[in-house]
Amino acid sequence: MNILLKTKQEINKSVLYNSKLILEERISKFALESSNIGVWDYDVINKKVNYSEEAKKILNLDTNEANSETYNWQERIHPDDLDHVLKNLLSHINNEQPNYISEHRILMKDGTYKWIKDIGRIIERDKDGNYTRMVGTTTNIDKRKKQEAKLLENQDIIEGQNKQLKNFALIVSHNLKSHTANFESLLEFYDDTEDEKEKNEIIEHLKTVNSSLTKTISNLNKIVNTHNTNTISKQTINLREVVVNTMNLLEVKIKKTNTIININMDSTLELDFNLAYFESIIQNLLSNAIKYRHPNRIPIIDIDSKTTDKKITITIKDNGLGLDLNKYGEDVFGLYRTFHNNENSEGVGLYLIKNQIEALNGTIDIESTVDVGTSFILSFSK
Repeated sequence: MNILLKTKQEINKSVLYNSKLILEERISKFALESSNIGVWDYDVINKKVNYSEEAKKILNLDTNEANSETYNWQERIHPDDLDHVLKNLLSHINNEQPNYISEHRILMKDGTYKWIKDIGRIIERDKDGNYTRMVGTTTNIDKRKKQEAKLLENQDIIEGQNKQLKNFALIVSHNLKSHTANFESLLEFYDDTEDEKEKNEIIEHLKTVNSSLTKTISNLNKIVNTHNTNTISKQTINLREVVVNTMNLLEVKIKKTNTIININMDSTLELDFNLAYFESIIQNLLSNAIKYRHPNRIPIIDIDSKTTDKKITITIKDNGLGLDLNKYGEDVFGLYRTFHNNENSEGVGLYLIKNQIEALNGTIDIESTVDVGTSFILSFSK
């Protein structure tokens, strides 16, 4: 009787214990399913991975595909992420990290990739210290990663807008100053002359400068409108025509310094570019060539163009003071960097040019020799 009672008590204890285990298992299962966390168990010896139902769902696995020795989890990892995953895994295997943790992309059946977060730990090793079993969890973090990417994209847009606005402010201050200087010079000439013919010629020049100023303001307005659309507008422009129009704007400076400008450009050469930017680029390069002319010779500026199937190259070469590129090469296109003792130097022009060209995927290079001259090479994709 005592034996039967004891057996009954042991049975009751066993049932109660198993019931607790079942309850705990159900609670754990519910907790994992509710938190969208999958569980995996990696058998290293047999090269087999067992996945929970939630893990299969996250990884987009078929029932017959999961828990299979033929399934290669490495093949599903995005190629750009694989080295990162293996590095983190190796760090844990070598006891450098308490856990294996990795965020990476996994290939889905439809050919897209999903971001997941893996956390694992080695729970068994053999007598030689080699790991034989590892367990871990998998979490779907795709939504969070896409939100992060969107935030970075928005940040890049904001930085780009700030850069464009800075360029715009520099264009306004730098380019409008040239118009103002032209007006001042022409008005001085007008006041100094008594000849009616000369006065009439100066009036015509004033009209030309005024027309150019109107165009500049119009183009600047287009840039403002462009900033509101987060893009830089382009239009097909005739390059030679823009260069000639810019020369007309600088006519007073050109005549005053006896500058000779040779234009060797194809009259039909066209480029998709922002008109205001291109006018600003040519105006600044020509103004600099005149400003930094050599005192012992007549300023000569050669403007040449070259085209290939993929690229348009414009070279603006002068015979001015030149620059020591070994000394100043890294600073040439820096903001507020000046290299000659010229009271009108502001160190804005070349910085502005480089930003305007690169904003539309072009490049600018410089070749220069002291007391010989400088060449600027502008390259644009066709």
